[in-house]
Amino acid sequence: MPAQNMPGPGGPSDWGFNWYSAILPQIEQQAMFNSINFSSGPWDVGNTTAAYSQLATWMCPSESQTQRIYLGYSVANYVGNYGGPGAIAPYSGTIIPTIDLEVNANSKLGPVKIASITDGTSNTSLFSERLIGLPGTQTVGLSPSGANGKRGIFTSTGQGAAANSGQAAAMAFIAGCKSLTSTSTDPNGNIIGEYAFVGYPMHLCFTSFTHYLGPNSVSCEQPGSTEASWLGIGPLSSAPATSNHSGGVNVAMSDGSVRFIKDTVNLQAWWALGSRNGGEVISSDAF
Repeated sequence: MPAQNMPGPGGPSDWGFNWYSAILPQIEQQAMFNSINFSSGPWDVGNTTAAYSQLATWMCPSESQTQRIYLGYSVANYVGNYGGPGAIAPYSGTIIPTIDLEVNANSKLGPVKIASITDGTSNTSLFSERLIGLPGTQTVGLSPSGANGKRGIFTSTGQGAAANSGQAAAMAFIAGCKSLTSTSTDPNGNIIGEYAFVGYPMHLCFTSFTHYLGPNSVSCEQPGSTEASWLGIGPLSSAPATSNHSGGVNVAMSDGSVRFIKDTVNLQAWWALGSRNGGEVISSDAF
């Protein structure tokens, strides 16, 4: 599997390119891949050909917001599986960073190999979709409800959940996210999906999703000091799969199959689909 990010010019902890860039040759984009100078940053002037090229491949046909979000950079709303709840097992997915900068500083992580998916490739997600943000500096609110609420990043009103703190802590965090009121707003609803080629180990807002809150929930970050506030959506927060599809999202599994997962999926089953090696047993009718 491709890693969530490639090391940047300054090393593994620098901004670099992401998994979109890594798979360009496999999706018949060899010329674009050849145009990238991986020894410089994704924002370097020499990489504008790739950075500004909008590929239809990166966009779900149901995505209604197709405008560029920031300075003409291409956007994307397909996202890689970062893992299940960070409160239970951070980085437990299939497309994870090369290095951990937050939970166990500087420990090595990805890329994940097929042999590491011990739960079975048919029971472990690989990609899904997430609605991108809005152009400019528009405020995104939960009221009126609908797609725009899913384009923002909101802060849980309850308790944060530290890494490896367990299921009870994860559920407390979820309860705080679900208790957000209709007046909750995100003043900068332009972050999700705004850079199609940029990757950073602790940023999930560009090209990653988590199996934490269920499909089509709002993106919800940790409150207080549990996670660095500048992250937006970090490894311990919830970056759910979202879509304009009625009642659910499409999820590509690690065996190449694609399944439609309903918003009403059992939360334990949703978490299990996000984990590559949690040892969970998922029944065929659980999702």
